[in-house]
Amino acid sequence: MTEFAPEQRRAVFLDRDGVLNEPVVVDGRPVPPDSLTDLVLTPGVEEACEELRSAGFLLILVTNQPDLARGTRDRATVDAINDELRRRLDLDDVLVCPHDDADRCMCRKPRPGLIHAAARRWHVDLPASVMVGDRWRDIEAGRGAGCRTILLERPYAERPATGADLVTGTLREAVIWIVGDSSPGDDG
Repeated sequence: MTEFAPEQRRAVFLDRDGVLNEPVVVDGRPVPPDSLTDLVLTPGVEEACEELRSAGFLLILVTNQPDLARGTRDRATVDAINDELRRRLDLDDVLVCPHDDADRCMCRKPRPGLIHAAARRWHVDLPASVMVGDRWRDIEAGRGAGCRTILLERPYAERPATGADLVTGTLREAVIWIVGDSSPGDDG
């Protein structure tokens, strides 16, 4: 009996803080919410996820959480926030890099390790998939994995992201682009 590889699926890889939930900005840099009670969803994110799911995309959260390695955030808090996002947004999977840059791991964005791990697990067609993020690390990770990329512009005082396929200020515009660019029979 011949075994066939599972059909590849399209996914939208979503950063957490600044994409799915509102970040707390301290000294021009985004930081995660301190607790579940501080979690505020990005306006329109529930509708955006529902529309992407209806269009046939897997929804996969890929997030750097370096405060775990730094000892300034506990795993239970990170897990509680991720679990709440997974529940409220019906996410298919959540992948977390708990490392800091000094750890030189392969999973910390801008490296594409989290995206590659999810692609293996879910049989994702990376060129037909999209990474949505709010920082340069997200865009470089998506490009490194071979995905199309969308930058959600935020007023951060840090290295600007370059090379995104789409730069927009709203998740709604991102969804319109993703769904419109991925219609069945679309050659582009």
